[in-house]
Amino acid sequence: PPTAGVPAARWRALLAAHEERADSLTAAHRARRATGERHAIDDFLYDYYGTRPSALRRWHPGVGAALVPAPDGPAPHRQWRWYATDADGLVGFDAAAFLADRADSVRFIHRLLSAIASRPAFTGCFGLHEWAMVYRQREHRHPLPLRLGQAGTDAVVESHPIRCTHFDAFRFFTPDAVHLNRVRPTRESQVELDQPGCLHAAMDCHKWATKLGPAVPGELALDCFELARDIRLLDMQASPYDLSSYGQPAVAIETPEGKAEYVARQREFSHRAGELRTRLIKVCAAVLGSAEVDAGRAPTAPVRTGSS
Repeated sequence: PPTAGVPAARWRALLAAHEERADSLTAAHRARRATGERHAIDDFLYDYYGTRPSALRRWHPGVGAALVPAPDGPAPHRQWRWYATDADGLVGFDAAAFLADRADSVRFIHRLLSAIASRPAFTGCFGLHEWAMVYRQREHRHPLPLRLGQAGTDAVVESHPIRCTHFDAFRFFTPDAVHLNRVRPTRESQVELDQPGCLHAAMDCHKWATKLGPAVPGELALDCFELARDIRLLDMQASPYDLSSYGQPAVAIETPEGKAEYVARQREFSHRAGELRTRLIKVCAAVLGSAEVDAGRAPTAPVRTGSS
């Protein structure tokens, strides 16, 4: 492999740009957090996914890249977990160390994302999972009024076929809604059932990027977070909740026009997620491949590779 790493001027510029982008993406959340204000749309990204703005802000070059020392010494990554520094001061992701801790997770993510990528997108769900989460329920997850009221919401659920394939959505269905779902997703069947048209499977690109940690280049990590943020808005706009207090219009999936808008945006998100999923699959393959290479030779410092 080539021995040139990422020059200091280049990686410092990438690091600064990444921090600026991350700060911009999380600014509103951090401001609300400082005052204790809650947000029914955006908080999901931080509460459900456990996202930390400080972690999003940390730039990683990704698997296969090595950072050339700056005039004042090696990159700060040398002090971070799952990094190694060679005799010349080049700092890079340590795939072997990462796999020693996360091998099962990397293999599962690779298997799941590859399975999803192999399937056609189903776009006939119309976001009814959110409606099934409040069906015949007096208490709801969000302190917002129901746009159609409880009776009107229940009527929408009862008049539409529900086909939710994503376990992490299905597990929040109300007891009365469970039997209405045409499939019975479980954690064990996730690899078999997740499909690329599912908004939550697309949002999960952020979860998988987070779990892959420093193996994921910073730009890809933020692309995944930004996609999850954009999808979350549609997820709530198409839900039974009234978002007028947030200045957000409803996507009225109970109408033909609302269904058409939902499907059009769903297809766009599916395309974006497909591209990110492909990049994450390559990250997994590179991490697993690096370990296989290292297993066949004596331990060495990180491979020095170029970066564009």
